[in-house]
Amino acid sequence: MSPRSAALSLGMAATAALTLAACGSGVGTTAAGGGRLGVVASFYPLEYLAEQIGGSHVAVTDLTSPGVEPHDLELSPRQITAVEKAGLVVYLKGLQPAVDDAVAQFGRGPVVQAADFSPLVDHHLDEDGGSGAEPGGGTTGDPHIWLDPIRYAAVAKGVGAALAKADPGHAPEYRRNTAAMVDRLASLDREFRTGLAPYRGREFVTSHAAFGYLADRYGVTQVAVNGVDPESEPSPARLSEIQRQARAHGVTTIFFETLTSPKLARTLASDLRLRTAVLDPIEGVARPGREDYFSIQRQNLENLEASFGAAR
Repeated sequence: MSPRSAALSLGMAATAALTLAACGSGVGTTAAGGGRLGVVASFYPLEYLAEQIGGSHVAVTDLTSPGVEPHDLELSPRQITAVEKAGLVVYLKGLQPAVDDAVAQFGRGPVVQAADFSPLVDHHLDEDGGSGAEPGGGTTGDPHIWLDPIRYAAVAKGVGAALAKADPGHAPEYRRNTAAMVDRLASLDREFRTGLAPYRGREFVTSHAAFGYLADRYGVTQVAVNGVDPESEPSPARLSEIQRQARAHGVTTIFFETLTSPKLARTLASDLRLRTAVLDPIEGVARPGREDYFSIQRQNLENLEASFGAAR
């Protein structure tokens, strides 16, 4: 048994006292308060879809708190109980090992695995400092599918279908909400296509390789300091190659993120005398209620356009 699996098993021993408290509390239960379907989502992009499609008929529990880096998530006994009792679990296999283990060991209800609707590919770092794409076998590879609006729409359809099956009494509303979400994502896709069309082939430098799907969709090139794991450390040779690439291709901006330290990006930008700006992978939302997936994506588009020289 792996250390994480052992920890989960020990955690379950502590959940017995929490079980009755969880029932009827609206936290991940099959029939949450007010007759709503209890949905557990592993992190923000999936929480957002469940809330937007489920509307007033669902009670959604996000296992990843606002401001927490999803890759680092460890589950409490109460969260494991929520997974066990959920009317529907929505997660992305391979992004959060603790969630993968909990779903495999304790999940009893219906499950939406996001990569089933948008198979993953590898966006590996190549020798030229850019990133390439290879098939990832469906559930292995770059997990950041939600940053491509078209891929995210495919996941939305999967979530909507699962909600309709789990709660057939409200299926017509789930279908309407799914269609509305897909329409909004199609509109966002058109905004990105129009905004980035003049810059096809241009490169942007970001602190971790989260934007491969977005780059593939709109014909720009991601040059990442770190790989898909934001906690990895780049080698001196990698940093030197990125500096060479940035100078050779007229890069103006080094992008950093909201949930990880900007220190490395700022140091690199200072060495190259370049600007810094945020390119948000939307793994979580720092200011719930003041921003959401769409507002952050539109800010990402604006920041990318500005880095390529668009007038504002």
